[in-house]
Amino acid sequence: MRAQEILEHFGISEVNSGVYAGEWLEATGQTIDVTNPTTGETLAKVTMASAEDYEKVVANSVETFQRWRELPAPKRGEYVRRLGNALREHVEELGALVTLEMGKILPEGIGEVQEMIDICDFSVGLSRQLYGLTIASERPQHRMYEQWHPLGPVGVITAFNFPVAVWSWNSAVAAVCGDTVVWKPSERTPLTAIAVTKIAAEVMEGSGFEGVFNLMVGDGVTVGEAMTADRRLPLISATGSTAMGKKVGPAVASRLGRTILELGGNNAVIVMDDADIELAVRAALFAAVGTAGQRCTTLRRLLVHRAIADKLLSRLTEAYKQVRIGDPLEEGTLMGPLVSEGAVAQMMQALDAAREQGAQVLVGGNRLDRPGHFVEPTIAVVPKDAPITQHETFAPILWVIEFDTLEEAIEIQNNVPQGLSSAIFTESLKNAERFLSATGSDCGIANVNIGTSGAEIGGAFGGEKETGGGREAGSDSWKAYMRRQTTTINWGDDLPLAQGIEFG
Repeated sequence: MRAQEILEHFGISEVNSGVYAGEWLEATGQTIDVTNPTTGETLAKVTMASAEDYEKVVANSVETFQRWRELPAPKRGEYVRRLGNALREHVEELGALVTLEMGKILPEGIGEVQEMIDICDFSVGLSRQLYGLTIASERPQHRMYEQWHPLGPVGVITAFNFPVAVWSWNSAVAAVCGDTVVWKPSERTPLTAIAVTKIAAEVMEGSGFEGVFNLMVGDGVTVGEAMTADRRLPLISATGSTAMGKKVGPAVASRLGRTILELGGNNAVIVMDDADIELAVRAALFAAVGTAGQRCTTLRRLLVHRAIADKLLSRLTEAYKQVRIGDPLEEGTLMGPLVSEGAVAQMMQALDAAREQGAQVLVGGNRLDRPGHFVEPTIAVVPKDAPITQHETFAPILWVIEFDTLEEAIEIQNNVPQGLSSAIFTESLKNAERFLSATGSDCGIANVNIGTSGAEIGGAFGGEKETGGGREAGSDSWKAYMRRQTTTINWGDDLPLAQGIEFG
């Protein structure tokens, strides 16, 4: 499937409106070019939201919320079930659009659409499981319990690297919880957002709840900052860099709003001397090279026991040399381009800094001489105290650090500002349990004998420290999209007070 076929499948024209508020509005903001990172060519143009458009979208989401919250949760789940089924009808085409616009290889693009389907399925079940606790009251003839109510319109700000999946993590759960959604996608990947919103609009058409899933393509000031300051949006879920989170978090907190922040990752894999080396090599390859290193869960630091370092690095460098780089839509390609020219520049700057800090590049490290934003995946051995390892470079660079003991490896792993994903490869139960203990990995995700990326729906996703502390897509993360209410009912004739207080 070629670019024009993909765009035509979703009715994407030369110039598209990026504003949906229960219906497609004629956007009145700036018009931007959307480029293909594989070729550098313009795919289409999108007109973004103006301040006036912003007001229409949020006002519509507030009005729809007033009615949507009264619909029983299982009924809301039925709409999400239909959304999941509609996505099933467009898996190949939508996956190809993700690949075309963002640059990840086609199997990953299709996998991202499957994530959307999976979270819809999860949310349909959740719509019948929004449980509250019954609590024992100390007062006779009193019943105490907690219940959960819809929160309000939810603002969702997503990044370019997962242009549709992260929206679904939030929107499917928020919808069954009784919330409406206002989506600000990355300006780099607005076409996938438009396509998904078109699918959702078809599902909701004629329901009277067309304003549940709203869209505003827009810049950081006109839309992003407006959302973070808007009291009508009680929750802002934002995915992006730590620098972005440091702006969003305080802005929302200043109005006492809530945030779910999914920010930077600087993820490490520890490979012990008793590890299955072939397993570790395969896991490290996908975790470090997948999505051209542009996942928040990408493997950035490979911590290798000194006793097996030479053997493992020999196998891994050979594997890197076999990575097929090219058009991500073509079968057999394992790594596509970086998203932009700026991303290429940042990678080269990071490698220059690393060399100054004593790094030895084992393989890769170059830009490819071809159209688009293509680079070689890179492995570099660095000193454990190299400052460059403290930062997340959103590119396929793998820093290798050798260690002697598990305690040393855990200290190195945890000694960074970020705390998203982590893993250990070992055949020792003791090593694994030590890594998973309270004094082991300090990350939100900790794996044994699998890599750092590829989290599945059902487990709460998110991290600690500068990763933001948010949780999405599983477990009890649904509670962030609702408000808790503790209720006590006195069904007796007396009025006893708690703590045995006598008054009057």
